[in-house]
Amino acid sequence: MTHPILLLGLLTVAYFISHSQAENAFSQYWEEYIGLPKPPHWLAAKASPLSLHQVTVFIKLVEENELSSHLPSFCKQANVACSKNALEKKTTNNTTLPPIVPWNDAKLKYDGQLPNETPLSVASQGGLLFFRESMVKEGGFMLIPDLRDPMSYKSFLPRSLASKIPFSFAQIKELKKLFGVVDESNMDEYIQETLKTCEKSPIRGEQCTCATSAEDLIDFVVKRLGHHVHLWSTESIEGSYENVTIGTVKLIYGNLFEPPALCHSQSFPFQVYYCHVLQKLKVYTIDIHAKKKVNHAIMVCHYDISTWNPNHIAFKLGFGSGLIEVCHWINENEMVWTKTLG
Repeated sequence: MTHPILLLGLLTVAYFISHSQAENAFSQYWEEYIGLPKPPHWLAAKASPLSLHQVTVFIKLVEENELSSHLPSFCKQANVACSKNALEKKTTNNTTLPPIVPWNDAKLKYDGQLPNETPLSVASQGGLLFFRESMVKEGGFMLIPDLRDPMSYKSFLPRSLASKIPFSFAQIKELKKLFGVVDESNMDEYIQETLKTCEKSPIRGEQCTCATSAEDLIDFVVKRLGHHVHLWSTESIEGSYENVTIGTVKLIYGNLFEPPALCHSQSFPFQVYYCHVLQKLKVYTIDIHAKKKVNHAIMVCHYDISTWNPNHIAFKLGFGSGLIEVCHWINENEMVWTKTLG
């Protein structure tokens, strides 16, 4: 009979070996298609921890409609959320910040379906979500919104497994049953909002996808931008809900005719990114002088918002019609991909 402590040790070692193998598989795919040395640590950490054997087993369970009977084991091994409150647990180690409101929940989607009665205090989430470029000046002050990633502690599923998971409104009952999601729970709301985002019609000139695996995300970037790219992301969540001092403002990508790709983390049982390419964008890096330390944040400015919905929150905040530029921050673990121009 195996001693309990020894068994625990073996399981722990097996977990770390499995996770290491998963990160290596992701890194190999990255190196094959992306012209960068390696993925950033926070993105590599989102790689699925499942081994090939585990993936094979879970695919079979999905195909036989038996996964729900093995949900606790699947959720733990795959590092995904399978209960109505799972997304609310451990969203941040900083207990001084209020609960996260996912980007696609009370915040704004680019289709602009924001009710007219939405209070600006809710929409702003502690600071302006959208603002003019002229409002960000070195030495100035600015109230920063929530920069946290609502899914920072959940993993992708491998593409072979993710492709077996129902991912549409037409299959939402099967999807919720698969993950044990209760009707009208928080998770139910998150799933519905994410599916709305992923199934909406793109605006004119927009190319978009919802990447349900790391491989899908890489494939989208390569298809739209090519292999030679640069990845930009905000360094941390420092400055969230603070009135910060703006430090150095640096334009890092200003080619309006070679649009970058933006990827936003979505609230879902497993990691999903909404990625899109929009025309006429500029990308800046901004030093945010927060209370604890300086955060190197990414700011994106849109110079063609003529196709945005008239009810877009940017216009509700007094920016008029779609004839101006509108800027916003890139949250923790969100991505801006730009072409490496020779």
